[in-house]
Amino acid sequence: MIYIGVDPGKSGAIAFLKSNGSAWTIKGDSTHRDMVDAIEDARSIAPIAFALIEYVASSPQMGVKSAFSFGQSYGALEMLLAACNVPFERITPRKWQDAMKCRTGGDKNISKQRAQELFPTLKITHANADALLLAEMACRQGYQTNA
Repeated sequence: MIYIGVDPGKSGAIAFLKSNGSAWTIKGDSTHRDMVDAIEDARSIAPIAFALIEYVASSPQMGVKSAFSFGQSYGALEMLLAACNVPFERITPRKWQDAMKCRTGGDKNISKQRAQELFPTLKITHANADALLLAEMACRQGYQTNA
């Protein structure tokens, strides 16, 4: 089975985690076509069980244009999962960070360090850390399709 973690935004990523522990990511600023291809490639390796997408919203500090762009990007990621028939659930940062023991309080170095502990052979960056942790949480929680 493959589990997917999605950290929305251009500075985020989509992570793929096989139940045997192997993992890989695609950058959040990839094209929609590249994201579809990544999901199709993952599906050719093993069935996709589930995806967790971080549930976030625009913040008051964002300008109108950036808030609109972020919302557009978030909606596109949900549509990507739906169009590729990937069952998914939204999860708040607090919930997944508590479960993965990496409450960041805004310090991305905390989630980066936790991801490096769990994936010592991967190059962990601020961009892919949260997505990997979301995929790991989905795997640990045993999320699966009802099919």
